[in-house]
Amino acid sequence: MKTMMSVAWAQGTASGSTGSTILSFLPFVLIFVIFYFLLILPQQKRQKKLKAMLEALKKGDKIVTSSGIWGTITNLGKETVTVQIADNTKIKVQRDHIARVRVDEEE
Repeated sequence: MKTMMSVAWAQGTASGSTGSTILSFLPFVLIFVIFYFLLILPQQKRQKKLKAMLEALKKGDKIVTSSGIWGTITNLGKETVTVQIADNTKIKVQRDHIARVRVDEEE
């Protein structure tokens, strides 16, 4: 009798396990979808915008570096940018460390 009940219970759980397995993964799938739209997608858009800004740099652009140094671009290299930060002071900055281009009204 005990053997027959355990076999019946095993068959019952085996046939219903497919639906319950899918339902148990549903919250994880929903969490991933939410994370994708709230975190991953906006970050990808920001990276594309930053890359386009870095490719569009030109001499005379007023920029701010990621470390907060304000200056004007005097020379562009492939990976570096020469930035004038005072009258007779120029520094080389890696192109990736330029955070943004300043607007003329900013000071």
